[in-house]
Amino acid sequence: MAIITIAREVASLGEETAQELAKISGYRLIDKEYLEDKLNSIGISAEKREKYDEKNPGFWASLSQQRDNYLHYLKTAILDAAQENNCIIMGRGAYAILRGVPHVVSVKITAPIAVRIERAKKLYECDNKRALQILEESDHDRGGFHKYFFSTNWVDAREYDLTINTGGTDSTHAAAAIDSLCKAYIDKEKEDVGVQKIADLVLAQKVVTEIIYARKIPVHFLEATVERGAVVLHGVANAQFSIDSALNVAHNVSGVKHVESAIQLVQEFTVMP
Repeated sequence: MAIITIAREVASLGEETAQELAKISGYRLIDKEYLEDKLNSIGISAEKREKYDEKNPGFWASLSQQRDNYLHYLKTAILDAAQENNCIIMGRGAYAILRGVPHVVSVKITAPIAVRIERAKKLYECDNKRALQILEESDHDRGGFHKYFFSTNWVDAREYDLTINTGGTDSTHAAAAIDSLCKAYIDKEKEDVGVQKIADLVLAQKVVTEIIYARKIPVHFLEATVERGAVVLHGVANAQFSIDSALNVAHNVSGVKHVESAIQLVQEFTVMP
């Protein structure tokens, strides 16, 4: 029926709401453990995740190739999960990665800072000062994570279909509200179009993975757009041979029906390692 993404502040009942929602909807919960296992299986180690995972990367870290690798495989993991449909994806910028998919419902869970402090004190067994410090650090990291990786403002309610303030409610009622919205908002037509959109996004990831990570063809900033098997490659290369090689590789990816190049040829182009 739908894909639900949940962005949440620490001590806002985000995890609890997602768990309740999974129970009443029957949807699969794609949580931190699931995504960590998926990222680990495709080469993003715990050490690499620690540097970027819902963190605010430093200036140089945000420009590194390692950052690009992390983002590519994070998108791959989330799109693989979304392809199963009927799932709830926790955090990791899923709402931004899946933006524009018709049967996605994006939710933000928040609460007043005073309420979050009281919850954090119990959760972390600490005093007010330490609880506030934990919340401020987390909010700063998550805000930076979304800004650097997705160019989105994490606290802007307009980024989401629904924002829930749990300061005056509990996870059970929050989950019921999300479930009601999905039933009212998502119909068969949106689901059918959304499923095809997800399939196109998954194929685009496979094309980029094959060109950049499997064949290591030097096309910089490579992106693929796909519509029902028709692929257009975008990026920058400093040799026509690289462009031709990328096209040949893309043609051989299963599911690709047609390939065009919008890759720019720029002589003497270099990037930071």
